Amino acid sequence: METLEFIIYPDGRVQEKVTGIVGNSCAEVTAAIEAQLGQVLNHEPTSEYFAAQVQQSNVANTHSTYSDW
Repeated sequence: METLEFIIYPDGRVQEKVTGIVGNSCAEVTAAIEAQLGQVLNHEPTSEYFAAQVQQSNVANTHSTYSDW
């Protein structure tokens, strides 16, 4: 599940936390919001940012071994 969480502090700072989005695509999701909020002071990537999307291959092993016998 993809979630965006915002904490707004009394001094006007906004903390944004993104979960459920793998890789750097979270930057695409949050770019418009961050542009409206103002200057970004800090980015702290999570483990999800560094995770690679796993792609499984269903290719069967068709290699055959032949003998000279």
